[in-house]
Amino acid sequence: MNALTLDGRAANAATLPPPQRFTNVQDAQRYLTEQGVGYVLAQFVDIHGVAKAKSVPVAHLPTVMTDGAGFAGFAIWGVGIDPHGPDFMAVGDLATISLVPWQPGLARIVCEGHVNGEPWHYDSRVTLRRQIERLSAKGWTLFTGLEPEFSLLKRGIEGRIEPCDASDSLAKPCYDYKGLSRTRVFLERLSDALRSVGIDVYQIDHEDANGQFELNYTYTDCLTSCDHFIFFKMAASEIANELGLICSFMPKPFSNRPGNGMHMHLSIGDGQQRNLFQDKADPRGLELSKMAYHFLGGLLAHAPALSALCAPTVNSYKRLVVGRSLTGATWAPAYISYGDNNRSCMVRIPKGRLELRLPDGAANPYLATAAVIAAGLDGIERELDPGEPCNANLYDWSEVQLKAAGIGLLPQNLDAALNALESDKVIRKALGPVADEFIKLKRMEWIEYMRHVSEWEIKSYLEFF
Repeated sequence: MNALTLDGRAANAATLPPPQRFTNVQDAQRYLTEQGVGYVLAQFVDIHGVAKAKSVPVAHLPTVMTDGAGFAGFAIWGVGIDPHGPDFMAVGDLATISLVPWQPGLARIVCEGHVNGEPWHYDSRVTLRRQIERLSAKGWTLFTGLEPEFSLLKRGIEGRIEPCDASDSLAKPCYDYKGLSRTRVFLERLSDALRSVGIDVYQIDHEDANGQFELNYTYTDCLTSCDHFIFFKMAASEIANELGLICSFMPKPFSNRPGNGMHMHLSIGDGQQRNLFQDKADPRGLELSKMAYHFLGGLLAHAPALSALCAPTVNSYKRLVVGRSLTGATWAPAYISYGDNNRSCMVRIPKGRLELRLPDGAANPYLATAAVIAAGLDGIERELDPGEPCNANLYDWSEVQLKAAGIGLLPQNLDAALNALESDKVIRKALGPVADEFIKLKRMEWIEYMRHVSEWEIKSYLEFF
């Protein structure tokens, strides 16, 4: 539940293999051949943040770096290409080549979509890169530390999902040793796979739901963080599958247990390893600079629209609910607020950085991060004041208390979040045409959900009248 600060990066770096850096594709081919790699996954994500790929023989890697690996654009969610449109070409980023440790003989390269030889404005990574360029123009780099929570599950005799370990049944299982120990085969294989390619896992714990875990790995620049998150999900899903298990990033797989978040730690650096969000002379004692407070003001001002991108599914809003879970606690925010180490707020301040607690495991990390940058920069440009921190347990506050304090409620369903995004000109402009595509697809998801007849409805109404 914690991430390293900007100043803590160097501590663990020496224990990991150095990341591979290639100046040309021929050197990359030579290295991959020496490592026994025969194929490279040319990988990108669709609008949902789901990994898509083609397997390319190492001999043809140069084509991925020039023309790109070709995909029929109409077959991919949310890239704005009709059946009669051009191909979507996935062009590789040479800096992202890495082995795929859980599948010997395979490597991965992260790609960005191009159409007719130009970066495609519907591609999620291209969208994020445009926002990064706004920061770069000021000499700034956004660093993020992502904390993916996940549920390790299996299917029972009747096909229902349940925690993978039947003995993981405590009413309050957070940090439980037995729950951690009895899933160590999966957890250690996952950790070893990530560390072997330079993703520094430094903590592993059992979270507050049965079968729920979290691996913390070191922060980095926000683009690399997104690449790492996708790699993390690819690794976790496939290693679990090999063990006959399901690794799920679904925000709320069990209605009465805490959900799976993907908390995002944020700080801006100046390129010299100086944290521009930190000011130890902060009179509020949160060690935040004026820049950080303005960025925070932007996050709070655009919180309803950010919800659509950070919590992008119908199921997400069963995590962002007002109320408690069976464990007696909840780790998800419901209120547009911030506080000193206050986990009942949307933004927690762990001294000198921001922890946005809104995102969940279903978020497309590239789009969510792009929207966060846009919101934060709007706050900086307009010098938005986030107000005073709230250090009370907001879950215990009444509606009257919240209103008196000026604390708003986050959207409580996907439809409300989409309405907020649709009316937020700043976020929509930052995302470009992908915003309209996202809203269109998610409106379809909401309508489909509203028309679905659930088991609860059958039980409640079938013979009631």
